[in-house]
Amino acid sequence: MPVKINILYCLVLLLFGTLGYSQDPESQISKDTINPKQKEALHKLEKKAHEKGGFTKFAHKLIFRPIQKRSVSKLPNKNQISYKEFEGKIIRNINITTLDPFGFSVSDTLRQPESWGEKAGNALHIKSRNSTIQNLLLFKKNQPLDSLIVQESERLVRSQRYIRRVRVEPIKISETSDSVDINIRVLDSWSLVPTGSASSSKMNLELSERNFLGLGHTFRHDYQQRFDDSKNAYGARYIIPNIRNTYINTTIVYDIDVNNNWLKSAEIQRDFFSPLTKWAGGVYFDERFLRDSLPDDVGEFALQNFKSRSQEYWVGRAFSLSGIHTEADRTLNLVTTLGFYNTVYSEKPSFEYDHSGFFSNNKTYLMSIGITSRRFVQDRYVFEYDRTEDIAIGKVYSITTGFEDKNNTRRMYFGTKYSFGNYYDFGFFGSDFEIGTFFNSGETEQGIIRARAIYFTKLHQLGSWYFRQFVKPEIAFGFNRAPIIKDQFTLSGSNGIEGFNSRVLGTKKALLYLQTQSYAPGIWYGFRFSPFLNVTLGMIGDSNTTLFKSRLYSKIGLGILVSNDFLVFNQFQLSIAYYPTIPFEGENVLKTNTFKNDDFILQNFRIEQPEVIRLE
Repeated sequence: MPVKINILYCLVLLLFGTLGYSQDPESQISKDTINPKQKEALHKLEKKAHEKGGFTKFAHKLIFRPIQKRSVSKLPNKNQISYKEFEGKIIRNINITTLDPFGFSVSDTLRQPESWGEKAGNALHIKSRNSTIQNLLLFKKNQPLDSLIVQESERLVRSQRYIRRVRVEPIKISETSDSVDINIRVLDSWSLVPTGSASSSKMNLELSERNFLGLGHTFRHDYQQRFDDSKNAYGARYIIPNIRNTYINTTIVYDIDVNNNWLKSAEIQRDFFSPLTKWAGGVYFDERFLRDSLPDDVGEFALQNFKSRSQEYWVGRAFSLSGIHTEADRTLNLVTTLGFYNTVYSEKPSFEYDHSGFFSNNKTYLMSIGITSRRFVQDRYVFEYDRTEDIAIGKVYSITTGFEDKNNTRRMYFGTKYSFGNYYDFGFFGSDFEIGTFFNSGETEQGIIRARAIYFTKLHQLGSWYFRQFVKPEIAFGFNRAPIIKDQFTLSGSNGIEGFNSRVLGTKKALLYLQTQSYAPGIWYGFRFSPFLNVTLGMIGDSNTTLFKSRLYSKIGLGILVSNDFLVFNQFQLSIAYYPTIPFEGENVLKTNTFKNDDFILQNFRIEQPEVIRLE
């Protein structure tokens, strides 16, 4: 009986938190409130939880106590601003100054471009409009200054690809005044980026504008030509990231490749872009055509046509779980989401290439509920060279459930996820664990269990060089997957061994990414250089092969990450990689110039639209 009582008590805690604090105003800038009766009841529950101890005490901490910021060993940030003396004062004016990329500084107001090159570059650049920056802010004139909201606004401005640096500074009006002015200085990046490549077989040109007309819009156009048959490929993407301060973004995409595979899509979405966001949701439509090869019963591959239309709709609501007016408690939320997905195939593989009907019309209905605590710590020399980076720390517990209608069968779905990350004395450490499966007539189908972690050390200094070590292990098991190669793990691509293009498939895999990253001193025409050494190890197994008895594949890479303070792209990579073996490709393979390195993407601790956990 004690276990049942404790579980019931925890459900009461969760219900109390949901009902007691769901009355917060929808506005992102409203203060959390709690009435005296609720506060008294909350304190009684907390006291009772600690008296019971054990599982009940743990559950109370799980629901009500957000993760705390820990100290970060990093270089001192001389631009760190204290808002303590300005808290609650009325914002009188918001003064925004946007600066061209070359020769200006956000901290030194007297600095001006001097060289001919700086002045010429600025003359060709269309800088961000003041209204574009205003559109990103969560605070307005004539409202009390809330330091959390101001810092969140600064982070959101800094996260824009076309922004190089930003400084938000409260200005004292007088010693006795109850008002404050806020000065915002924004330094642009050069946002127009033409790129291209050519080989004996093809040519590729790309033009990207990350800040179209200073509005913050993104436009990208691609053109490719294959020389042997003169086939052309085109791609276009237009993104409006924030419509009238709502953070509703719109993306329109059209792509057609040299093999006449094409995609047309449109998306309107507002995600939980901040821990203070209360509402999120979106709609997505696409139409696509693809020709890809599948094997039949005897293993003979043949090209198959895939043509489909998809629709997605979702909505989410966040509820504050604490009325205590501190940063840690205000970023602790209960989040619920609902989603609907519909895919219709007008062309699909014939029966001999898809016995299970994997590529069939389907409708999926999902809902999720979870608790998330998300905050940000400013650090440097992590993924960017000497730029302020906002590293998310926090935790997420979520459950997703629903059902899918496919092939005249209704299957229930259940999935759960736990994720956390924080700075410790030994560096940053984070971990994810997730499990999900469909249930059909009491049997599990297309299940997956995945666990992964990410760790990087504190910043180490050797002379004028800086170093970090990155480590990311991952292990995943699929069970009762569909009998088709598209429903299996692979070691190829960004979710395997980069540059590993062979079709090595299985139902379980393990990966280990290691990277020693250095940050070299000095600068050359705005370019900074960060040499690195990385090693990737991977194994993959199936129902007939034990995972850790399967073959170990590896990649050893050596290269330089090149970043530029003035350009809109964060960095590109010059590298050479050695592969002892790649099945069906050869032994002792060398490959060069992998364009990007995204092995160490950190968690964001957001609960987003509900989805089925998929193979990666």
